[in-house]
Amino acid sequence: MALVDWRDDFKIGIDSVDYEHRQMIELINAIHEKLSHDAPKNEVIDFLGEVFTRISAHFALEEKIMRSWKYDQYDDHKADHERLLDEIRDIMDGYEAGTIAAAEAELSARLNAWFTDHFKTKDSRLHRHLGV
Repeated sequence: MALVDWRDDFKIGIDSVDYEHRQMIELINAIHEKLSHDAPKNEVIDFLGEVFTRISAHFALEEKIMRSWKYDQYDDHKADHERLLDEIRDIMDGYEAGTIAAAEAELSARLNAWFTDHFKTKDSRLHRHLGV
């Protein structure tokens, strides 16, 4: 079962960003599935690395767009990106060290809450600002 379902209100109106948002949801759902089905630890660690890399690349694209449009909430939006990346790093480190006992629940809850909240607030405001 998917953790996050794609909704049209996640769109910001820039095809490349919207495409990557869909891919991010697929990644979040894939890691949720791996954790839900007790995938081997090394497979989860490798996949978390992939999630981190792809989300980092997506944020770089979004931040480039915000800078080019001289987005007035750039610093706040970027800080939210950095906060999620820090959380993913902490989860990766904790999972690898074996200190996150409920990795599935913690990771799933954090990603779901962050992703949907980020779309409802930060990306929604960006969409209105861009007027696309």
